[in-house]
Amino acid sequence: MTSSELWTRATADRYDAEETELSSAAVLGPTLAFLADLAGDGRALEFAIGTGRVGVPLRERGVPVVGIELSEHMAAVLRRKIDEDTLPVAIGDMATTVIPGEFTLVYLVYNTITNLLTQDEQVECFRNAARHLEPGGRFVIELGVPPLRFLPPGQVAVPFDVSEQHLGFDTFDLVEQILVSHHFTRDSDDRYRRGNSRHRYAWPAELDLMARIAGLELERRVADWDGAPFTQDSAKHISVWRKPT
Repeated sequence: MTSSELWTRATADRYDAEETELSSAAVLGPTLAFLADLAGDGRALEFAIGTGRVGVPLRERGVPVVGIELSEHMAAVLRRKIDEDTLPVAIGDMATTVIPGEFTLVYLVYNTITNLLTQDEQVECFRNAARHLEPGGRFVIELGVPPLRFLPPGQVAVPFDVSEQHLGFDTFDLVEQILVSHHFTRDSDDRYRRGNSRHRYAWPAELDLMARIAGLELERRVADWDGAPFTQDSAKHISVWRKPT
């Protein structure tokens, strides 16, 4: 068991409804094309597969997918969409759980490596990815760039969504590299539901060092799934590390 926080049944049941934009064709199309191209004719392993937002449609594209998921409640929502024989899921943490066989692709989407709250666990996640990759296989991470440029001296909070239905902001512990995402979500009865989650943010260069520790080499880094160049103004990155042959 790692330091990742477990998703509850209530959170899992409403997860897809609250992330509909991420499941749209505009978002998923480039994501699936990017991952399918890297998987080639081999198998793909998704760390923290959740409710299958990416894994299920990737399997439907013909890529054999296996998942690892810490929350049984999230996996139960995925299981309503696809059966175990078609998309197997192991319940466990992404830093230590081992799946038999080798894969051409291991991937983590939507900032999920930050669910591991210590640097040591994030390093173990890279090592676990390398353990599963065949020579020449790739490890892919989608991760936001920490928005610390928005923090003037003395400020510890940055808003990331202000709308009629949702208010979200992050608070930062700059010493421990921990951010807490705070959510105030407006329900159908006009009441606001409060929630929060803890994450350990990491810079691209730090991830590259983790990859080197795991025996992986940076192959490319882009700003989005469409392959836009990564620059100092990019809000996130898609990074691809390769296991040497």
